[in-house]
Amino acid sequence: MRSGFAAVVGRPNVGKSTLVNQMVGSKVAITSTRPQTTRNVIRGVVSGPDYQVVLVDTPGLHKPRTELGARLNSLVSRTLAESDSVVFVIDATAPIGPGDRLVAERLVESNARALVAVNKVDRAARTQVVEQLLEAAEWPFPHVFPISAATGEGVGALLEELVADLPEGPAFYPEGTMTDQPETVVVAEIVREKFLDRLREELPHSLVVRVTDMSTSEGGRIIVEADVVVERDSQMGIVIGKGGRLLKTAGTEARSELEAIWGAPVTLDLRVVVERDWQRRPQLLDRLGFDAS
Repeated sequence: MRSGFAAVVGRPNVGKSTLVNQMVGSKVAITSTRPQTTRNVIRGVVSGPDYQVVLVDTPGLHKPRTELGARLNSLVSRTLAESDSVVFVIDATAPIGPGDRLVAERLVESNARALVAVNKVDRAARTQVVEQLLEAAEWPFPHVFPISAATGEGVGALLEELVADLPEGPAFYPEGTMTDQPETVVVAEIVREKFLDRLREELPHSLVVRVTDMSTSEGGRIIVEADVVVERDSQMGIVIGKGGRLLKTAGTEARSELEAIWGAPVTLDLRVVVERDWQRRPQLLDRLGFDAS
């Protein structure tokens, strides 16, 4: 049996989380059109008769402007060091730029065993795809795959090569496992996802969700209390929305998704709170779960 950990890396917004969800066959990572949607290491498990690949979805590598950004980059570096293989994702609809080259340099420096996935071929012109494939082939990585994480095109071939590149070893998770995320993380990420594409400018980056309590009633209803955290008083009203509309809509969508996952009724109590400049405050980042180690 072949088994191992494969880091999925790339600059922000190239489709890493969508690829992980496609390969797992279920939603284990939230997605959004906003860059830097992923802020934690999320593991998705892909199991076959003679293999198990643990895909590690990582935040996009970028030039950090805050303490949070520096911690996310450090998280990617640690993940690379602990992985058996790497899937390096680039976007077929945009030219290869400094962000992609930064990732490539990091992979070369770390001697990573990397496969390149040129994603979003379903949305790119044929000439764009060819240009990306030719430029990616100049990097010192053995295989380049044109894929669409959204439709699944080419993903099977990528997975097959990824499995072939893994060492022999035991399964890390029981059969049927798709992710090892704690339920509190699942809740926080699903709630955050419902806000991301509804907010503009800097607000998506200023928002984080923390679950403060989870319990189950005698009747089997799951009761969740969570804070929607922003950085400034002016952002609170935007997140709540006129007449509480945005908070209610996001909460209703998140609750419906959680009920589908758990197969049980859910009460979701959301409260918007201000933690000033939380992205720049190390102690607060620690409490919010963004480890600096």
